[in-house]
Amino acid sequence: MFEPVIAPSASLLGLLQRGRGDGQLHALAADRTEAVAALEECVTRDPRADWQVESRSLYYARLYMELEAPLDGIEDHLHSAEDLVTDDESRTGLALSVLGHLAAYGRRDALLMLREYAATGANWSWALDELALRDDDRGLLLLGTAVLDHFAPGPEGDAELREFIRNAYEPRPWRLWAAYHPRVAAASEQSPFDLWQRQLNRGGVTPGWSTADVLAWADQGDLGGLGAGAFLGRPEGRPEPAADPSAPDAVDRRAAAAARCLTAVVRPEDRPLLLETARDGLPGARRAALRYLVDQRDPAAVELIEAAAADVDDRVVRAALELLGRMRGPEVLAQARRWADPATGGADSALGEAAVKLLADAGEPADAPLVVDGLRRWISVRGVSGTGLGSLVDGAGRLAAADAVPVLRHIYGEAASSELRGRAARALAATDVHFPEGPAVECLWDCEESTRELAARHVATTGDARVLERLRRLAADPAEEAEVHAAVRGRLTAG
Repeated sequence: MFEPVIAPSASLLGLLQRGRGDGQLHALAADRTEAVAALEECVTRDPRADWQVESRSLYYARLYMELEAPLDGIEDHLHSAEDLVTDDESRTGLALSVLGHLAAYGRRDALLMLREYAATGANWSWALDELALRDDDRGLLLLGTAVLDHFAPGPEGDAELREFIRNAYEPRPWRLWAAYHPRVAAASEQSPFDLWQRQLNRGGVTPGWSTADVLAWADQGDLGGLGAGAFLGRPEGRPEPAADPSAPDAVDRRAAAAARCLTAVVRPEDRPLLLETARDGLPGARRAALRYLVDQRDPAAVELIEAAAADVDDRVVRAALELLGRMRGPEVLAQARRWADPATGGADSALGEAAVKLLADAGEPADAPLVVDGLRRWISVRGVSGTGLGSLVDGAGRLAAADAVPVLRHIYGEAASSELRGRAARALAATDVHFPEGPAVECLWDCEESTRELAARHVATTGDARVLERLRRLAADPAEEAEVHAAVRGRLTAG
């Protein structure tokens, strides 16, 4: 997937790309041609870094309805020449989801566009899922032949059809077609037996039943030859792609599996071996031993983590910092305070950053200043990005760190990730006394369901005429999520 280019937060395009509530408000007040162009840019070039944790489709669909915008830009995008050479879901998934919401709102042109793309498009399965939720039986039945044409005749095509039916996100179309297409009926009947057969035929290499055997196994290739395909039931004839045994994810999986095995085989007399391995063992065995000792809350775990965090092997360092985040207890928190404090530790080191995250997750109210300092340091070095920033934001809210309000407001306004912005909004709700009449108002138009729900529960219903009207519209919108409906109606009833 391409890396999204995000416009400045003060621009209309930047607001819409971020899914901020102000984006909708500014679009409705802007020149319609400019607003439609910005909206089409967002829908045809998905601005999300991770579509699995960020919502945009309902947000954009509502704006299409408000602007009465045509769908020509989406149609051109779906049927561009690029669709002939790639079936990458990230290229068309957002556009298809927007069409699905528009079809639910009664846009006939959106429904017809989904039907056409399901019959001819590269990402036809996504369009089919949207139609399964919104189309009637007649419309779906008319699509059956065209969809079946996506599967070549013959044993290989039939196997692909069975696998597709088994994994279908929405099974409704296949149940309808089974009554009219013998090929679908046969595939639907055979699919469960394929799954059972693969479960019965699992194979793989397992470690011996001693601590030394398990530690040695941790360094024997990718899970000792037991690849992910054995667990996922990969069909015969479709071998699992070769994996690099030294790749970070493969090494981590192997070490985690070995650590789980250790819980079943370790005896009290094995502790010296585990301690020695955790200090100086081979990479896989060392990480497995570290993880086991951390999970068992061994008294030596803290010292071993500190040593591993200073290792020359980046893989060992990464594992040590990840394991630190799993640790709990007064002794661990005391050490974390030392590592996170600029006066006593290396607050700007990787270990110091991991310690701040631990305090954010499990620290006490007195740790709030260290978390706020860590949050400010993160923003000054990395800006509003990075996988660890969300934990610090959550920690500032959990610890009710009022000193964090300015930086939380900055994160809220600048974050390209709507998931991160939602976390900042939750933290502001716990720390900012002006949240109800400030950010909460904008959050009523946010793209994220959880952020709209948060706003509905906290927003001040007096002082801004837009609030009650927006609450009423959310309550009446059938596309809105049940949690938001409940929060909105609670506020309206209380008012």
